[in-house]
Amino acid sequence: MVEIKTRAEIAAMREAGRVVGQALEATRKAAAIGVSLKELDEVAHTILREAGATSPFLGYRPSFAPVPFPGVICASVNDAVVHGIPTDYRLRDGDLVSIDCGATLRGWTGDAAITFTVGTPRPQDLTLIADTRRALEAGIAAAVPGGRLSDISAAIGAVARGAGYGMPRDWGGHGIGRTMHEDPHVQNEGRPGRGMPLRAGLTLALEPMLLAGGKDACYTARDGWTFHTADGSRAAHIEHTIAITEDGPHILTLP
Repeated sequence: MVEIKTRAEIAAMREAGRVVGQALEATRKAAAIGVSLKELDEVAHTILREAGATSPFLGYRPSFAPVPFPGVICASVNDAVVHGIPTDYRLRDGDLVSIDCGATLRGWTGDAAITFTVGTPRPQDLTLIADTRRALEAGIAAAVPGGRLSDISAAIGAVARGAGYGMPRDWGGHGIGRTMHEDPHVQNEGRPGRGMPLRAGLTLALEPMLLAGGKDACYTARDGWTFHTADGSRAAHIEHTIAITEDGPHILTLP
């Protein structure tokens, strides 16, 4: 069921989203050569605790997962696309890092992700990040009342495919509000003009995932969570929670 939120509920979601934005900002600042993924997880966890928020990631166990998720962030490095477990791995010069984080505050949830480089960046990684951000911005711009859900998908896909990137099949964004994953599912590509009508009060987490190798194939690691590119190419993942309003789309996960 798709829930349409009131202005007051969207304002409450913005408070949860602000915590997410602050956690991501702090995590990015802490990320340096030699810092472990577990240490980054603790940085984000501290931000959530100080805000009185809880993590919708920690202990989350969907049907595909063999164990509950052990962290408050997903930390995906280089060829890991999403769902990377924060381990003892220590960041190295030139790593490409995607951090996904969520927060639940007073019954409402925010979800966002960033991708950045550590140390000396590879030029192609910077291009990948910029193109992933462009794809997200295109999807957000298409999230207006009177449109259709697939207009968002088509906008994201046009940027990603137009630049020659792969994307994981059947993965995409989702509704969000009282819980992290709500209806509807938002694909990252498709034909415009299809799907449910977009209405003011609809809140969505949009999250393009671009694969530098140009192929879509991926696989799940032995940990049951981390999703890798099949060809070993690098990946970027950028996400925001947004609200569709009569005034256009509003991003709810800025710090």
